[in-house]
Amino acid sequence: MSSQSRLSRAFKNAKRLAFDDTSKLILFSDCHRGDNSFADDFARNKNIYFHALSYYYDQGFTYCELGDGDELWENRSFGEIFRAHENVYLLFRKFYLANRFQLIWGNHDMVYQRAAVVKKYWETYFDRKTNTEKPLLPGVQFAEAIVFKHKNTGQELFLTHGHQADFMNYVAWRFNRFMVRVLWRPLQVIGIYDPTSPAKNYRETIKVERRTRKWIGQVGKVVTIIGHTHRPRFPEKNQMPLFNTGSCVHPRAITGLEIVNGEISLIKWQISTTKDGVLKIIRVLLEGPQKLTDFDF
Repeated sequence: MSSQSRLSRAFKNAKRLAFDDTSKLILFSDCHRGDNSFADDFARNKNIYFHALSYYYDQGFTYCELGDGDELWENRSFGEIFRAHENVYLLFRKFYLANRFQLIWGNHDMVYQRAAVVKKYWETYFDRKTNTEKPLLPGVQFAEAIVFKHKNTGQELFLTHGHQADFMNYVAWRFNRFMVRVLWRPLQVIGIYDPTSPAKNYRETIKVERRTRKWIGQVGKVVTIIGHTHRPRFPEKNQMPLFNTGSCVHPRAITGLEIVNGEISLIKWQISTTKDGVLKIIRVLLEGPQKLTDFDF
């Protein structure tokens, strides 16, 4: 099956949701939450991420995670990941209980295709204060893709991780997972990264984007939002409507996409210094806001 067929299948079988100009969505991907060890790329940004997510919860946003949220290639145990970032998962619970929480699986958490695995990891958690099992996100589901359809205009937004355009990370993901666990994870400590990853290989990034743009052109230029490559992307309104959230493992910053008032923006959260030498976490607007209808070809 070609990358075009894989993307078409994901679009056809996507979870369908409605939105309108009153909807507020925050889209992040590629958090790669790990066990807080030397190999946990998320650890250096976890405070930035938690602050940003708390802001979005308080402001009434729906959180959409576009895959590779959990780093389940380098880590075999979800329990260790949960313990390292328990505050994040308990914040997820607040979004979930408010019915403002959507999850998509990527190549690094592709095991979430299986409902039994999701139930095992996400149904309950062990509260170390009370030594009891408590509910976490009972009944939560992961999707391969989500299509948001505007209630008034009928415009569709196609959200997926984007690894459908990457054979080795979609079809051969088990081989890549094996290589990461036995070879690339130990080498990461001395600064050697997996050369097959689009996040580390510029040529692979270009291939993924080219194949995805080709698919968009074939299906009628539907607005498509992916992650996977870790490279933020915000097209001009006369360009092919391919957006990318970037990632939450950039050096000292995280990037994402906001959809508010029928407009989309690329944003970055980072640590900044005031004139008094105080460190604070700030939101920076990188691109937009741009009306979604400008991409309705």
